[in-house]
Amino acid sequence: MSSFIKSELDGNVLKITLNRPDKFNSFNREMALALQAALDKAATHSAIRAVYLTGEGKAFSAGQDLAEVVDPNGVGLEKIVTEHYNPIIEKIRNIEKPVICAVNGVAAGAGANIALACDIVIAGNSVAFIQAFSKIGLIPDSGGTFFLPRLIGFGKASALMMLGDKISASDAEKMGMIYKVIEDDKLKEDALTIAKTLANLPTRAIGLTKRLLNQSINNTLEQQLIAEGIEQISASKTYDYNEGVKAFLEKRKPVFKGE
Repeated sequence: MSSFIKSELDGNVLKITLNRPDKFNSFNREMALALQAALDKAATHSAIRAVYLTGEGKAFSAGQDLAEVVDPNGVGLEKIVTEHYNPIIEKIRNIEKPVICAVNGVAAGAGANIALACDIVIAGNSVAFIQAFSKIGLIPDSGGTFFLPRLIGFGKASALMMLGDKISASDAEKMGMIYKVIEDDKLKEDALTIAKTLANLPTRAIGLTKRLLNQSINNTLEQQLIAEGIEQISASKTYDYNEGVKAFLEKRKPVFKGE
């Protein structure tokens, strides 16, 4: 794997760290493909039951490395969107395991939207989120026009994307953009604790919950109720369901296996 992505297993949590701190973790092709590979690993290894994503250094990610975009010998903007960012977003949403993002510094452009695609987003108190695209004459990509209006509403999303305002972590929490703000010096430890908590919960049920949340975006109420019924039956056939019920009746703490 590329040195631009650090990946390590901490118990049953895969810790993925964006690692171009000298470039504020801006993405180039090598880093984007390495992140995709790390997410594929998380999806296919049963021992991995949660993903923890963060950045090295002072930034989470400043988005795209523009030097790659303007390089006449580079891959070009079309491939950057379709081969770099679109697969990253799809992998984050389609992996049926929780993805926790610890935003440790500025999250701008594609960096912001990758964070917002995660299941649980936690930010340090000094963090800022910026939809920086309009500043250089581009449109929000990496799922930004999909997720941000659903998180904070159409009107607010329109303003942030068109104006490119810098939004503090505190304001992002208040408007529902992220889950929680944590003191900078406690961010990574506390976020990892949340990831480990999720990794020890019933992984299949969490994965099915994520599947249903994805489906709910386009389903009618009737369709969603039917989908819930189908997935509830699936969940009831897992080891963890039987363990959870048994532990409840025996008045003890359940030991889930993610099966």
